[in-house]
Amino acid sequence: MTDRTTSGTDLPGRGRELASLAALHAEQADRESQLPPVMVEQIVAAGFARHFVPTRWNGRAGSVTDLFHAVSAVAEGCTSAAWSASVIASAGRMGAFLPLEGQQDLWAKGADTLVVGALMPRGDATPVPGGWRVSGSWSYASVVDFSDWALVCALVTVDGHQVPWFFALPREDYTVTATWASTGMRGTGSNSLAVEGVFVPEHRGFTRQNMIAGHGVGSDAPCHTAPLRLVSGLLFGAPAVGAARSALRAFAELSAPVAPDNPAPRAALARAAVAVNGAGLLMERAAGVADAPRCDPADLARNPADCAYAVEQLLDAVERLTRAAGSAALSDGSPLERIWRDLHSLSSHVALRFDPAAVAYGARLLELSGGPDSR
Repeated sequence: MTDRTTSGTDLPGRGRELASLAALHAEQADRESQLPPVMVEQIVAAGFARHFVPTRWNGRAGSVTDLFHAVSAVAEGCTSAAWSASVIASAGRMGAFLPLEGQQDLWAKGADTLVVGALMPRGDATPVPGGWRVSGSWSYASVVDFSDWALVCALVTVDGHQVPWFFALPREDYTVTATWASTGMRGTGSNSLAVEGVFVPEHRGFTRQNMIAGHGVGSDAPCHTAPLRLVSGLLFGAPAVGAARSALRAFAELSAPVAPDNPAPRAALARAAVAVNGAGLLMERAAGVADAPRCDPADLARNPADCAYAVEQLLDAVERLTRAAGSAALSDGSPLERIWRDLHSLSSHVALRFDPAAVAYGARLLELSGGPDSR
């Protein structure tokens, strides 16, 4: 893709505008296992790709809170479009951990360069003069068909130990294979990319530990210094908030004909709405923590647990709505049916599993002399 100019700086507002277009294309995206090109172009034009790009490259170095609100707004139209917007933004954030020369390569054509990430270490990198030779295959790379660059995770052997590194690859260096066939989140087009013996210059690599710790290069913006544990649950969980809000509306439309004479749909809708509102507030708090210049060490354990729990509550709320709505809710093509599938798929992501996050948070709570953190 060529450089693009983003008009406006209000990402949450642009997200709300984008929701109607996302809704218009949601069925097509679900059917074709890919967002329509116009949808991807509008996600980029809205400012998602440049949101976390450092200001030295004409990015916004924006806040996690703004991204959270923007992504959840898009999800009210289409969960897959919102997920795509979020991962496009988060891959831009990853680029800030490259050395400055690598950042210059990545954003040479502008801050709206569409970068995707392949997060699992499913490749190998061999040091050679001036850089590395990288080989591997990475699945579940959302929006990869539209990408300009990819950041892939591969293992480098250092002193007998395998250390995960990320490497920046331009589009001509990798191939894309259509492997995405999922019950939910179909429109994300999370296909596979592969490389074989590609040379990567030294300045286009960084250790995964630097990203985990928040050691951004050349930027002290909170989005580049926040440890990954503060951020990752929000990046992947934000679409669930908007999707659940959309489910509330879909249920209300299905139940409207019988609700005046039957209190059960009203009670079901109210219970689900309270749960959705509560989950949204929990994640909004977590976003504020990620945006703070400094974090309390306890929040490194609390944020992942809060986000995973919030997504669990959102999934439960949509489950209850679906059961209360009856068989019509699961008819093929029903908006509630698609959201039900999407949330089941989204909630299975490793960053959104409550039990591992709960173990870490529980251990931290036991260390605190004052007991559970009631802030």
